[in-house]
Amino acid sequence: MGRIDGARDFESLVLPHLDAAYNLARWLVRDPVAAEDVVQEAAVRALTYFASFRGDNARGWFLQIVRNAAYASMKLDRGLRTVPLATGDETEAAAPAPVDPADDPEHTLLKIQAHAGLDRLLAGLPVELRETIVLRELEELAYKDIAQITDVPIGTVMSRLWRARRLLAEAAQREAVP
Repeated sequence: MGRIDGARDFESLVLPHLDAAYNLARWLVRDPVAAEDVVQEAAVRALTYFASFRGDNARGWFLQIVRNAAYASMKLDRGLRTVPLATGDETEAAAPAPVDPADDPEHTLLKIQAHAGLDRLLAGLPVELRETIVLRELEELAYKDIAQITDVPIGTVMSRLWRARRLLAEAAQREAVP
C-alpha cells in the first residue's frame, strides 16, 4: 500500500475497527467506562501517528495501539479502585441486553445466563491468555495478526490459546458440578 494521508483515509481504514477495539479494551481493563477511555486514547494516538502507517493491516495496527493504551492505563491505575457515582437513574445501569423479539422469555434468559457465565469465565483468565483468546475467538483474528498485536511469536500465541481453552474448559466443568 502506498502513502496514506488525511482524515478520510483514517476514517475508512481505522474507524471501522472501533467495536473490536472496545471489545479488546473491555476485556483487558475489565471496566466498560475505562475501556471507552482506552479506545479514545488509542484513537487519538492512531490519528497522531497515522501519517507514518505503512502497512496493509490497519485493524492489527490499531488493535496493537489499543492494547498498548490498555496496558498503560492498567499500569497507571494499579492499586486504585473507583466507585461509580449514582446518576439518579439506576435503571440505566441495570438494563438488560437487547432482546431478540423472536426469542421466548425462557430462551432469552438462557442466553443472558450463558453470556454472563462466559464473561465470568473469561474474566478469570490471566490477562495474556484473556487477550489472546479474545483476539482469536471473539475478534476472529489470524494467529499471525495476534502475534503482531501482542508482540510474541506465533508459537506463543498457539500455546496461550491452548492454555486459555484448557483453563476455560476446566472452569466451566467446575461450575457445572453441583
